[in-house]
Order: sequence, then structure tokens, then C-alpha cells
Amino acid sequence: MLSVTAIDTKLQPVGMLSFGAFHPVVADGVPSNSDGGAGTVVLVGNAGPSMWAAFQYARSAAQRPHPLNGWTREVLSAIASELNAEVVFPFGGPPHYPFQRWALKARAATTSPIGLLIHDEYGLWHAYRGAFVFGARMILPPVPPGPGPCATCEDKPCLSSCPVHALDPGKLDLAVCLGHLRHQRGADCLQLGCYARRACPVGRLYQYDEEQAHFHMEAFVCSAGAVDAADHEKSEPDSNCHRQTW
Repeated sequence: MLSVTAIDTKLQPVGMLSFGAFHPVVADGVPSNSDGGAGTVVLVGNAGPSMWAAFQYARSAAQRPHPLNGWTREVLSAIASELNAEVVFPFGGPPHYPFQRWALKARAATTSPIGLLIHDEYGLWHAYRGAFVFGARMILPPVPPGPGPCATCEDKPCLSSCPVHALDPGKLDLAVCLGHLRHQRGADCLQLGCYARRACPVGRLYQYDEEQAHFHMEAFVCSAGAVDAADHEKSEPDSNCHRQTW
């Protein structure tokens, strides 16, 4: 029977890895496999710079106008076909799948004080790019529940390091954050990644390099700005927005 280790072997050439798995129930909102069922969901994503290296090589060859989500869809769809699985993504909806809820169910991560999911090893430097849906119920390794790394973090620098105090426990003041990033004083966060995210001591070995961090921050400003504008009826969303996921 297919194992999570075998799936990771397929993902390695594109710099991705599995992030836990679970057996879904109807309330999880998992679509059925082409076989008519949904027995196992395996979350897939990236940690650190490995995926970025693979993506950059393909990006230079294909010259896609909106590259990351398109490349992700292409490579994961191909791997899913090899594994006889369906694949769903956290972008391109509707439907919009609850990836964070799935990650918590798979015990792939816990919730950090700033709302982002945090991994025991990779910290805040990981993201979910897709999920494989298998018709069969795979035998999954036991994952004991744990409190996550934030439970023993006394200082919680993520809450106090934001230069414009846009973060409260579990809440982001989007308008304050975007105003900072669009101003010259926010260049450090825009170029190197969210300062609060960088302040977290967990997973620092996996921190994105400057080019990758800047790519994601620009995408965040673009997509979040479109939502903010629509919510406040200020303007039409930017049609040139890449809408890439973190």
C-alpha cells in the first residue's frame, strides 16, 4: 500500500514535502476522489527555500506571467496522476478549501499567537500548496497531540516586534499593515518578510531568502490590498495582481 514516505519521494524533485495526513469525514469538506470516495487526505507544501529553487528553474524556462500558482498546479497535478489521487489547492476557488483546519486536524501544525500556523521544526517558514485526496484509507503513522512550540515560548517576540503594532493575539490590523508596507519605512518588511515572522525563534534555519520573501510579500500586498479596497469600496481590485499564496 502507498505510504507517506513514497509520496515524499515523488515530491522531493519539486522541493515540496508532505505535511501530515488524516482520514476525512463529511464535515471536513473534502471532495471525493474520482473513485467516488475520500479515504485519506495528505497535505503538501514547502518549507524553507527548497521549493523556491525548483520553481525558479522552471520559471526561467517557461516564463509564466503569473508563475507560482500555475507551476504548483502543473507539478502537483502530474504527481497526483502518478499516485492515482485527486489534488485540490488553496487558491483558484471557489470552492475554497479549509486548508488551515485540515492542517490542524492532521496535527501538522498548531496556531501561533499571531494567527499563522507554526510547525514544530519549520516554524512559520512553511506553506500549504495542495492536498492529495486518495479514495483508500491509508495506514497513517500515529501523531501524538502536542501543545506546539509556542506553549513554552515565554517572550513571544512575534507579538511585540511588529514596528507598527499591527498584531494582537490572533488578529492582524490589515489597514495598518498595508499602510506600513506601502511606505518607505516598511521596506525592510517588504524586502525580507514580515518582521514579526522573522522574530520567531522557531525554524530560523528555514527562513526564506530575500528574493523569495520579497515575492511573497508583494503578492500579499497585492491580494490583501484588493480585498481591503473591495471591503471599503475604494477601488476595483488590481487586475494585475498575481494572487499568489504564501
